[in-house]
Amino acid sequence: MDEFKKGSVRIAVIGGSGAYHLLTKQSLGKEKKCQSLDTPYGESAPIHHFSIDGLEFLFLSRHGEMDYSITAPFVNYRANIYALKECGVQRIIAWSGPGIINTAFEPGDFVVPHDIIDETKNRPTTFFDNTGIGFIRQSRPFCPQISHALHNVLHETDLQHHNQAVYACTEGPRLETPAEIRKLRILGADLVGMTLAPEAFLAREKEICYSPFCYLTNYAEGVKPRKFEKGKLFEGMQTIEEKKQVDNAIQKFPSLIRTVFETLKEEERTCDCSEALRRYKNKGFVSEDG
Repeated sequence: MDEFKKGSVRIAVIGGSGAYHLLTKQSLGKEKKCQSLDTPYGESAPIHHFSIDGLEFLFLSRHGEMDYSITAPFVNYRANIYALKECGVQRIIAWSGPGIINTAFEPGDFVVPHDIIDETKNRPTTFFDNTGIGFIRQSRPFCPQISHALHNVLHETDLQHHNQAVYACTEGPRLETPAEIRKLRILGADLVGMTLAPEAFLAREKEICYSPFCYLTNYAEGVKPRKFEKGKLFEGMQTIEEKKQVDNAIQKFPSLIRTVFETLKEEERTCDCSEALRRYKNKGFVSEDG
């Protein structure tokens, strides 16, 4: 636990199992340690501790170390966020690959969402069960400071990207029906995925800065006419050309994230994320360290 003691590591990436293998393949850093932590909510996913040019960061895979062994509705979001807080994490970049509702976007594009619609149904969504705590503003559900750093990095590249989008989070593990996608479009959603809720809200309850960084994988059901193709990824919702675009985007992630790390390590937190519970702290309901 020594290297994972509170206050030692300030930034983390949350992604899938493929993200971890890509990080190690591209030598984004030297892995120093890997450990799961026991929490009041169960055991966290394995937390990998990397070091790169003097910068320490953690990586956690939501879906397991091998393929998607844990699908989105069964991820222990509370244990994962609690464990990262115990490690001293102050900032989280959430690596995610949602589907497309808004046809202004294309597979392979990068997006930094600015808002979220929570359509999940059965997931534990708070650390404050039956405590009277939890009236926390969500005017900006994702950290504006991290988002700004992500925007700047993308602006400096020639990669296709978008600075804003509304992400709808559905329960899963099944994909959505065409009627559900039409409903989400009416609600104002641009993207649809299964992983950012309650992850983002739990991070806010722990006063951790949190921002998603998305690459777009496919058009959601009914957005584009696609035949069913048995045995293929998404059963035919992604064309061969779109898969190439997505694979190319994924390969860019490590270098983009490394650049964001370099930016953020020079910046103190000036956003409101770290004061989300100030009212409850002033009343003595929550300790100063969250």
